Amino acid sequence: MPKAQSLAGGPYLSVVVPAYNEEPNFEKRTIDQAPQYLKKQNYTWEVLIVDDGSEDNTASLAQKFAAKHENIKVIKNPHQGKAATVKTGIEKARGQFILFTDFDQATPISEIEKLMPFFPEYDIVIGSRQLHGAKREKEPFYRHLMGLVFNLVVQTIAVRGIWDTQAGFKCFKGKVAKELFSSLKVYGQGKKVKGALVTAFDVELLFLAKKKGYKIKE
Repeated sequence: MPKAQSLAGGPYLSVVVPAYNEEPNFEKRTIDQAPQYLKKQNYTWEVLIVDDGSEDNTASLAQKFAAKHENIKVIKNPHQGKAATVKTGIEKARGQFILFTDFDQATPISEIEKLMPFFPEYDIVIGSRQLHGAKREKEPFYRHLMGLVFNLVVQTIAVRGIWDTQAGFKCFKGKVAKELFSSLKVYGQGKKVKGALVTAFDVELLFLAKKKGYKIKE
């Protein structure tokens, strides 16, 4: 793991968690994995739960959860979709490294241990579900097939050499994350949207990273 340093007195690691209508996952206590794991580490950290204008009790449940943990904060966004939600978290994050991960912890937070050794040689490290040895637990076959088709298209027209652009477990050097997200054209930002909105912002993000010459490890 790279030497622990911070940006402007911030933590070593920031974890950005987008949240939209997550009541069922609160009941399953999946988000509990984050503080349980991070409190055992020898570096400073913060978790930013960014609520995407949820229509259920996600925001209030997140506030109650954060009240129990000193390093967890809740940010409320109007409902604009996942891209705008993650972007808000990146803007507020203060860590030397910034990870964004899904609320349901489909990829457990402990997997960060497999990403961090690739810094500082690389600027972005992706927890891939497509490389040899990766496991897709409890994922329906049709979703796996859809992902393969999508990634083949992306390989052809946008981001060559990365087989899982949509992986919801990506870690960045802090300054790199802020630069890339500031350049991202976010669909739905500043507009009122309905229902869950998940766009292919990851593809644009990685396209921009390659264009700017950043080193990416999958």
